[in-house]
Amino acid sequence: MQQIRSYKYRLRPNRAQTTLLDAMLRDFCSLYNACLQQRVEAYKRRGLTLRYAQQAAELKSVRAEDPDGLGRWSFSALQQVLRRVEQTYSAFFKRGHGFPRYRGSARYHAATFRVGDGLTLKKDRRIGVVGVPGGIKAVWHRDLPPDAKLGTAILTRQQGRWYAVLSVEADFAETCGSGMVGIDLGLNSLIATSDGETVAAPRHARKAQKAQRRRQRALARCRRGSRRRLKAKARLAAGSARIARQRRDHLHKLSRSLVSRYWGIAFEDLNLTGLKRGMLARSVHDAAWSLLVQLLRYKAANAGAEVLMVDPRGTSQTCPECGTVKAKTLGVRVHACACGCVLDRDVAAARIVHQRAFGLGPGHGLRCVSGRVAA
Repeated sequence: MQQIRSYKYRLRPNRAQTTLLDAMLRDFCSLYNACLQQRVEAYKRRGLTLRYAQQAAELKSVRAEDPDGLGRWSFSALQQVLRRVEQTYSAFFKRGHGFPRYRGSARYHAATFRVGDGLTLKKDRRIGVVGVPGGIKAVWHRDLPPDAKLGTAILTRQQGRWYAVLSVEADFAETCGSGMVGIDLGLNSLIATSDGETVAAPRHARKAQKAQRRRQRALARCRRGSRRRLKAKARLAAGSARIARQRRDHLHKLSRSLVSRYWGIAFEDLNLTGLKRGMLARSVHDAAWSLLVQLLRYKAANAGAEVLMVDPRGTSQTCPECGTVKAKTLGVRVHACACGCVLDRDVAAARIVHQRAFGLGPGHGLRCVSGRVAA
């Protein structure tokens, strides 16, 4: 079965290539703002609504008038800038608020290409970009599938580093396990399974909190508009990016481990939006439960596994052995029932999730979600 995935690689351009790549993004940003202004002026003065086809028809002449600017970049990449303006307008009319705004060059970080048209993969495994001399060195930390069909490529600048994100269509052969498991999401233990396994929450943001607070204070002391403030801002952004990479790497490995062992995986259908607004918001953001579920969903779909979401109400209050419901405060971390069942609170909740998802034991009639709650 053919599937589409994104492969992200680090680029290491030299100084001259970096200068040209930065200039390319500035020109793309100027084109974006010019197209936006043209649409606004056309509607104000003549009541006309411009679309992508009308602006794209003028692109060829605009490039001819500016050979040292827009004329040196890929035509198809410039078309993608116009499509971005079109998508922004469509999104505005769909949601009904948030009119498109002009973009600052310092906040315009990505350019889209078609592989083979504007961006090419050379035989020496370097990446060629129209308007940038030579090939850009790439760090191929993993090989592309042998039968891969490359569609689009996005060059993106993040905290001063350059990356290439390739859209790959291929037949990814993956397998899953044969068991079924219920999973309880938590803050002390990131997950607890119905098999009795617990995975401690890594708390990447908590561990880096002291260093990040120091960087924030250094940024607050800097004068606005100074070069020193830009450097302090870059250090703060680099620290946040490092936390995000650590968190994503951990969740990728955890989700892959679960899919390789189980065929059926059940979670509580928590109201994460409500939880992120409460007093535990910092810890909930750090745990990134929604990202874990998202990664598990696509890995399970590729491997032929199934992810189920069940009603979360009462999972930590119900005994997995006899079905008795007994209220417990968050401070009680051990489930002890009069029937003799003594389990870790999170493991007991995971067993209830397993029973509700797969119809086994007490509480098996609650497979259909009747409503999302905060906890």
